[in-house]
Amino acid sequence: MANRIPRVPVREQDPKVRATNFEEVCYGYNKEEAMLEASRCLNCRNPRCVTACPVGLQIPRFIAEVAAGNIAGAAAVIAEDSSLPAVCGRVCPQETQCEGSCVLGVKGEPVAIGKLERFVADYSREPAGSSPLETSGCAGPLPSDDGSLPLTMPRVARFPEGTASQASRKKVAVIGSGPAGLACASDLAKWGYDVTIFEALHKAGGVLEYGIPEFRLPKEKVLRHEVDAVRALGVKIETNVIIGRTITIDALMDQEGFEAVFIGTGAGLPKFMNIPGENLCGVFSANEFLTRNNLMKAWREDYLTPIHPGKKVCVVGGGNVAMDAARTALRLGADVHIVYRRTEAELPARREEVHHAIEEGIIFDMLTNPVEVFGDEKGWVKALRCIRMELGEPDASGRRRPVPIPGSEFEIPTETVIMALGTSPNPLISKTTKGLDTNRWGCLVADEAGATTRPGVFAGGDAVTGAATVILAMGAGRTAAKAIDEYLKAK
Repeated sequence: MANRIPRVPVREQDPKVRATNFEEVCYGYNKEEAMLEASRCLNCRNPRCVTACPVGLQIPRFIAEVAAGNIAGAAAVIAEDSSLPAVCGRVCPQETQCEGSCVLGVKGEPVAIGKLERFVADYSREPAGSSPLETSGCAGPLPSDDGSLPLTMPRVARFPEGTASQASRKKVAVIGSGPAGLACASDLAKWGYDVTIFEALHKAGGVLEYGIPEFRLPKEKVLRHEVDAVRALGVKIETNVIIGRTITIDALMDQEGFEAVFIGTGAGLPKFMNIPGENLCGVFSANEFLTRNNLMKAWREDYLTPIHPGKKVCVVGGGNVAMDAARTALRLGADVHIVYRRTEAELPARREEVHHAIEEGIIFDMLTNPVEVFGDEKGWVKALRCIRMELGEPDASGRRRPVPIPGSEFEIPTETVIMALGTSPNPLISKTTKGLDTNRWGCLVADEAGATTRPGVFAGGDAVTGAATVILAMGAGRTAAKAIDEYLKAK
């Protein structure tokens, strides 16, 4: 008989309150709520949720430990496959992956797998007293390089047969400290390799640090601990190193002694519409807007690097990045419109993010497409000219193609326009590395294992696929780590 316990709701900040601050929206489960939600799991003989997880997380196993109150045991199970549980529990699209494949979701609500993963990571991060049930299988606290709270989240190595765990300390370079790079580096370090991550910016974390707002992913409270846990495995992280400018891949391999390289640089090159007026002051890419707000703490009054979006902001696009940019602008004091050329049903953003945006008061202008940005005599944005759309026949993606309605143009007064139209990989590395091929979209060419056209160089995540999700990038990083291990053993 199917489990009849209703899904346990998650407490959140009141929409009117959270729209004025950058504190985390979702409070997560407490232990009692987590154990009750975990008891809903049917522990399927053939768990489809595991198959649907890009990193193969052993979901029924960790949920069973939560249901029994053994949080340290649950953390140990998660650590076998994930280096970033607190991150994934917050930002992964569980509704289309693990939870989307949950049997309970066929006729009701799936198990809240993401919220349970987040609970385990958050609970394990706190050093406060563990009960006897919570110590079984725990590897003990891990030290933090910056003196922050100790981590009790155990990091368990699952070594492939015959890995470098007993071999020499061969050097591997990982370019980029985002989810793909961190996942790749973690596995390689567990297997005994000498791993160094090279990060272009001044803080590690990649898109987790600069692209996701504080109210969805707290940086000091959550992300710093996840990065510290990777460091605790022995991974070195060098920031402010731009591969292709500071040093090249050729120099890393020929002069610095690195025997393999993994490229996990993501997709940070923004796309624009190429409409008149996009060069006006007040037009941002979502990447620039979010990076300035996150890395430069533009939302904090005690920092001297503010953003002034004005009182009216238009965000063009309908994905998660568009939601992040719109909700950030709202918290900076603006009235915000999201301009999207299809209907709400076609929005590619997570349902949860759309729901939160609507609750917070963001206005959605659906079936609307910009055609021009108007400016004042000083070159600053003053309005966005748009045209109404209707849905026509399906295009190559299977979605109905938006078609302009002649004569339906109108203007939205605005002081800032933020383009959230997707991204592509930065061409710097491919242009400065011999033998590294790219496809017509500028993505690195790599096989299913992550091997590029340059021997010894591997790649994964958004640098190969174009912009995707955190968990898919992590899966690609882990896949490439296995390929690097096999390559170096055979070398």
